[in-house]
Amino acid sequence: MKKVALLGDSIRLLGYGTKVPELLGEEYEVFQPEDNCRFVKYTLRMLFELREQIQDSDIIHWNNGLWDTSTGLFDDGKKPFTCEEEYVENMLRVATELKKMGKRVIFATTTPVRPEFEYNDNGVIARYNAVMIPKLQAMGIEINDLHSLVNADVYRYIREDDKIHLSDEGIEMCARKVADVIMEK
Repeated sequence: MKKVALLGDSIRLLGYGTKVPELLGEEYEVFQPEDNCRFVKYTLRMLFELREQIQDSDIIHWNNGLWDTSTGLFDDGKKPFTCEEEYVENMLRVATELKKMGKRVIFATTTPVRPEFEYNDNGVIARYNAVMIPKLQAMGIEINDLHSLVNADVYRYIREDDKIHLSDEGIEMCARKVADVIMEK
């Protein structure tokens, strides 16, 4: 039986994480926290508390970014919640820790939002993804490009009511992609 840890923000918690264990089946023991991993610095802190559950995982699949790239939360010129430099530094710290805990680490790119969502900007999301992908790949982290998958039709794959979370169809699609990537190799 392979041990899998799923970590991430609400795209995991309310989204693909609800379906992945079933798709993986009995050959996989799946751990995922009941808490939303929110922004990257929160995830870094959670690794201390979750170390025992994550340690010795065969596969760790993780995402962060929607909270970090949030703009418009404060009246400061639409700056992202986490500046790019801090995001990169902490993402690399998380990646370093996860590599110590698991044999194979996979990062899922940050998914887009509906363009009319006032608290995130798809340009910022794309930029943060573009900055992180080569840095994580250089560390041996695999990339699961959920961004491109969802970006193909955000009005279909992102819920109309909140404009940020995956629709039922988006959950199914992303869960299948996450499960497929986990089962590779």
